[in-house]
Amino acid sequence: MIVKMNKVYIVARSDNQDRLLDILSDLEVMHLIPVDPDAAVPDEKILARIKELQRAVQILTPFAAAGPKPDISAQEAAAETINIQRDSTEMNNRLVLLHQQVEQLEMWGDVKLESFQQLREEGISIEIFSVPANQVEQIQAECVARLAKLTGKKILVAVIDRTTQAVLPDQAQFMPLPQMDRPAVRAEAAQIDRTLKQQKTRLGELAHLIPELQRKFAELQTNADFMVAARGAVADESLIALQGWVPENKTKNLPDLLSERGIDAAVQGMPPNPDENPPTLVSYPAWIKPIKGLFDILGTVPGYREFDVGFPFLIALPIFAAMLIGDGGYGALLFFGIWLTWKKTSQLLGKEFAGLLLIVGAVALFWGLLCGSFFGVILYTPPVPVNMSDQSRFLVMKISFIMGALHLSLAQLWQALRYFPDVRFLNKVGWALFIWGMLGVVQMFVLSTALDWHTPWPFLLCGGAAMTVIFKQPGRNLFKMLALGLADFPLSMLSAFSDVISYVRLMAVGLASGVLAASFNDLALSAGSWLLAIPIMILGHGLNIGLALIALFAHGVRLNMLEFSNNLGMQWTGYSYKAFMKRIPMET
Repeated sequence: MIVKMNKVYIVARSDNQDRLLDILSDLEVMHLIPVDPDAAVPDEKILARIKELQRAVQILTPFAAAGPKPDISAQEAAAETINIQRDSTEMNNRLVLLHQQVEQLEMWGDVKLESFQQLREEGISIEIFSVPANQVEQIQAECVARLAKLTGKKILVAVIDRTTQAVLPDQAQFMPLPQMDRPAVRAEAAQIDRTLKQQKTRLGELAHLIPELQRKFAELQTNADFMVAARGAVADESLIALQGWVPENKTKNLPDLLSERGIDAAVQGMPPNPDENPPTLVSYPAWIKPIKGLFDILGTVPGYREFDVGFPFLIALPIFAAMLIGDGGYGALLFFGIWLTWKKTSQLLGKEFAGLLLIVGAVALFWGLLCGSFFGVILYTPPVPVNMSDQSRFLVMKISFIMGALHLSLAQLWQALRYFPDVRFLNKVGWALFIWGMLGVVQMFVLSTALDWHTPWPFLLCGGAAMTVIFKQPGRNLFKMLALGLADFPLSMLSAFSDVISYVRLMAVGLASGVLAASFNDLALSAGSWLLAIPIMILGHGLNIGLALIALFAHGVRLNMLEFSNNLGMQWTGYSYKAFMKRIPMET
């Protein structure tokens, strides 16, 4: 249920500003709105420190605390952590270049450049040439040494001639000495590697300070929030005024709560005006809360005047997911895997989202029992066949289309309830009827079923279309009313057709998952050895489960967030209600 809000104004003495903000943060009931948004910003220095602490926690979280705990402040630890991360990135990039140089210097061997310098000081100059292999014997000099084979049938040759009378082939190419020799490159790489290990050890020590970093982050974020609240208020020498949104059921008691804490304030609350857009606070019953995990991940918030779709999503999504997964074995793994590791899984994924996956696993297990399919093996003759015969495809497609029509028509009827008793509710009832008629059209095209006056589909199409056109914009001008209805109808009709046919993905992905599972089983059985068969089955079914979970978001969520929500008129234009409150440490 979307909680009703009141626009609340609070006026108090200016000398009570700090106490008023502190009390409001303890009450956690008011979503503050700055009077001047441009002024309601914290200092840049505080924001920089907050970002530094947040980044440091992100860097340190993967490291297990080890070694002695550093005796430094949280801000010093954050700065050091970020510096280490920056230096490590630069050194890793340098290490990649050094490894490339080692490969490029392979032809020079492990000769050191200082050896060439020492020889020059003794009056011996060594020059290096690339010479075709069949011309090496033509070189005339005091000393000729073959150093290495090069590509293109060439030889790397060292030539020494103190008389300066050396004779070289025309195709000999002078090779300048490299700027670094391979031993020096390896030495630098080894030093960088040692430094990186030391930095890793240091990050393990700094990981001891993660709780301190989180507490400091919460403290600074709270200070920033208080600064924003103070700067967003209207104040003069005697009074301060705040404005914000408060849940309707908490507005009445707010003056008493302030008075009990020693703040004499004038409080006025009023419902939002039609042109105002209050924040959205959704109150979920305990049994619907699992769907909140999905909305948190998607970051979607319904508008204040839109629908709370938690209940229909919680019903439809697990059913769609079960059909997309299409296997009872996978459902059992998901259900029992989360159930047996609930504590760790809920900490990792969040309690709500883990609960949603638990429900998905249970429904997928039930669907698998109906289909008789477990890990790609048909264990018995099922009520719902899942093989790739025409009969099974048609049956599952028919189920998918019927579910689509039911899903979409319920969205239209829900809108109709919102409009009632305005006669425009009949427009939505008409679309609900038209969608069921469109089910007959879709089945005619895809399943080759009958579409004539002996079936209900034409009656639903005609009756629904008439209602949608007539009651689109009802009014006294009949010509204008029909013109507006007819102008909107063609695109909406095509949209209804595409929405219904979209649900075929439930059949396609579900059967594809079953075929993949059976194929992995066949591949494992043909391996000829259990040593090969078991890894093939584990990897194959693991990949298939991963693809099924991706399909849950790519298709199951889409059918709810797009097809259903569009037919419900959802725009998802809301923003979350955030009560003014003291921050708690970040969770890692």
